[in-house]
Amino acid sequence: MARVLLVDDEITMVQMVTELLRAEGHEVFPCNSAQRALESLETVVPELVITDLYLDKSKAHGLEILQKARSLNPPPVVIVITGFGSIETAVEAMKRGAFDYLEKPFKIDELKLCLQRALSYNDAVSENVYLRKQLRTKYQFSQLIGTSPRMHDVFKLIERVADTDSTVLILGESGTGKELVARALHFNSRRQFAPFIPINCSALPENLLESELFGHRKGSFTGALNDKKGLFQEADGGTIFLDEIGTMPMMLQSRLLRVLQEKEIRRVGDNIPFTVNVRVLAATNENLEERIKDGTFREDLFYRLNVIEISLPSLGERKDDIPLLVSHFLRDKVHARSGREFQVTQGAMEAMQDYDWPGNVRELQNAIERACVLCDDALITVKDLPPVIRGKKGLEIESTPSALYPLQIGRTSGPAAKGYASGEANGQPSTAGVPLNRDAVRPVGSLKNFMRDQEGTYLHRALAHTSGDKEKAAEMLGISLATLYRKLAETEEPV
Repeated sequence: MARVLLVDDEITMVQMVTELLRAEGHEVFPCNSAQRALESLETVVPELVITDLYLDKSKAHGLEILQKARSLNPPPVVIVITGFGSIETAVEAMKRGAFDYLEKPFKIDELKLCLQRALSYNDAVSENVYLRKQLRTKYQFSQLIGTSPRMHDVFKLIERVADTDSTVLILGESGTGKELVARALHFNSRRQFAPFIPINCSALPENLLESELFGHRKGSFTGALNDKKGLFQEADGGTIFLDEIGTMPMMLQSRLLRVLQEKEIRRVGDNIPFTVNVRVLAATNENLEERIKDGTFREDLFYRLNVIEISLPSLGERKDDIPLLVSHFLRDKVHARSGREFQVTQGAMEAMQDYDWPGNVRELQNAIERACVLCDDALITVKDLPPVIRGKKGLEIESTPSALYPLQIGRTSGPAAKGYASGEANGQPSTAGVPLNRDAVRPVGSLKNFMRDQEGTYLHRALAHTSGDKEKAAEMLGISLATLYRKLAETEEPV
């Protein structure tokens, strides 16, 4: 049920509507003056405001209440009531953000229906905000895993170009995370609230790809039973991601070039152009310069797409990041589903670091999921890895593993981790790559104290990274400032 602020200078009206709303289970805060309503907006924090436009029979105080309500964060839904039949004033209120209006005298059923629609709208808006927040969290830069020099260069470039409208060409082998980079660019730009539309150019034949990208008019070809908007129109105001751009047919390349140059598209079978405001991101695992030489890719399109180039290294070129990636998959993927705490032996980690990973990060993720299914006692050993990865280690299968690899617990990825990604913050030496004996990880105190110590260390690393700025540290950690203060207090040594 909702918190409702009810504003009307007619006492009888206030009493009647208050009883009705409370009978429906809502928490109602009645007011009979504009001044009291304006004060209550800040203390009540309502989800819904029902206000008369004309209070004290003088002027439209309701518009002032509406304006104040819409300035709150998050703003409540506002329904305005007028008893003077002034449609012009009600329309003005709608222009200023009111959800709906009712004319006095109104029927109870009309009020109930209007209330139901307003609260449904409020729920939809709240869910939309939540989902967008989840998307921003999922595709923030810190979700890109790596501390190697090559990945730091990638992170810095992404940070610099994310909030621009420049066309970006993302290069890299299959499985290196090209779409993840594209999503990070979109969801960290001013276009984040507009659509992100991905399409694989190699997945559709030429005629269907043209229709998907640019749309078509009814009857323009067999099967075109209705007018259809293309993906460029669907992405208007946002971003379109053209994966495997090197496979695009030459005819479509010329049409894409026109979109980049003129910012307009034409549907199949239509002569009328449509202006679109779309940022284009493209990706390929092919050498486009070789494609230009053999005549299968337009040189002018290449230079239009290659305004900014982001080249992703293969996993074989950044093997130092393998322990971080393994930690990430165990913590954020497998552990979230199974609830089990997995560990990895030193031998298994060495086998993974010795392997060249032609399938890149995607292949590593699949190998970890396989190992988690097959391992005994949540301990991943060499024998749990795919045969191709075991390599020489397959001849030395661990019968009784004696060393565990120290997987990093804290999030150590992306630009947000600069300064402590390697575990060297606050003068503490890194432990990455150092084998641990089983005795070295034997508990020496309560689990609660251990977790408190680990959390405290991580919080202070974040503070060191932000030079003591608690607001920035809280934002980086994805928690509120109040939560940060509470956790810092909880991690203090007991007296």
